[in-house]
Amino acid sequence: MAAAVSTDGQGQEVPNRRVILKRYVTGFPSEDDMEVVTGTARLDVPPGSAAMVVKNLYVSCDPYMRGRMTKHDRPSYVPDFVEGEALVNYGVCKVIASGHPDFKLSDLVWGMTGWEEYTFVPKPESFFKVNHPELPLSYYTGVLGMAGLTAWAGFFDVGKPKKGDYVFVSAASGAVGQLVGQFAKLTDCYVVGSAGSDEKVNLLKSKFGFDEAFNYKKEQDLDAALRRYFPEGIDIYFENVGGRTLEAVLSNMRTHGRIPTCGMISQYNLEEPEGVHNLGEIIVKRVRMEGFLVFEYYGQYHKFEQEMAGYLKEGKINYVEDIANGLEKAPAALIGLFTGRNVGKQLVAIARE
Repeated sequence: MAAAVSTDGQGQEVPNRRVILKRYVTGFPSEDDMEVVTGTARLDVPPGSAAMVVKNLYVSCDPYMRGRMTKHDRPSYVPDFVEGEALVNYGVCKVIASGHPDFKLSDLVWGMTGWEEYTFVPKPESFFKVNHPELPLSYYTGVLGMAGLTAWAGFFDVGKPKKGDYVFVSAASGAVGQLVGQFAKLTDCYVVGSAGSDEKVNLLKSKFGFDEAFNYKKEQDLDAALRRYFPEGIDIYFENVGGRTLEAVLSNMRTHGRIPTCGMISQYNLEEPEGVHNLGEIIVKRVRMEGFLVFEYYGQYHKFEQEMAGYLKEGKINYVEDIANGLEKAPAALIGLFTGRNVGKQLVAIARE
C-alpha cells in the first residue's frame, strides 16, 4: 500500500531544464548530439501512488552511456536512450514529493535519474538513501556510488587478490581505476597504472599511492612497457580499455592470472571494434577473464558503503572529482570522457543542497 503523499510542491508545475538526445550516434559522439531544452515538471505525485519526485543535485558521467546513445537491433543489458527524451544515469537527489513508505520529504537519495532539474520516479525501489551526509554528497555519484561499488566488486570478488599479487590497472586515474589501485595497496599488492597524460601519471603516484605509473601515449611498444614494470608478469589486470592494451597484457599475464573486465572504452566509438589476436594466451596460462555488471552487487551495497565510508574517514582512500557546474555543461563533460579531458571522476553539479 502506498504511503500518504508528502510534497514540497503543492501540485505546482515548474520549468524543468533537461539534456535530451537529439539523434542516435554512429562513431564518435559530439556535444551537438545532445541539447539542453526547457520543459515543465509537476512537483507532486498522484494520490495513492508509490512514486516520488526528486530534485537532482548531481549527475554522473560514465563511459557506458555511449552505448545507450546508439540504436541497437539487439537489446543490450541496458536500454537505448530515446530520441527527444532526457538522458538518464546515476545521480544524487533530494526527495521533494513521495508516496513511497521508504522515502520521505527531504530525504537525500541516489539512483538512476534524469539529466534534468526534476525527475518523476515511478518505482523508487532501486534508489538508495544517503547514509553518510557528513561526507560530500557528490561522492554518491562515484566513490560511494556506482563507481565505488564497481571497483570494490570487480577487484575483490572477481579479481580475488592475494597479498603480494602484481596488479595492473588501465584508465587508472578514472572514477573506478583510482579506487582499484588503492584497494590493491590496502591488500599489500604491487600496483601499476596507465593513464593518458603526465598530470594523471603524477596523480596516480602522489595522490593514490600506485607503486608505478606510465603515460601509455608515450609508449611505442606497450608489451615492452609492461615487461619493464612487470618482469615477473601480471597476476590481476583490471580491464577498462580493451584493444591493444588488452593484447599486450595477455602476453604478460602470469599462470592462473585474473582479468576482471569492467569496460573497454577504447572500443566504444569504433564502428568496427579492434580484434585481439593472442587469445590463446588465456588457454596456455589458464587465465580467467570475467565480465561483471555492478547491479548484480546491489545486494551488497550497504556492506560496501559502510566499509568505504570508513576508509574515507580514516584517510585510507583518496578520491579526485572533476565537477562541471551547470546542466548546460553536461554534454561537454560526457564527451570529454572519450578524449581523456577529465581528471578523476567526472560529474555535473545541477543544484546545490
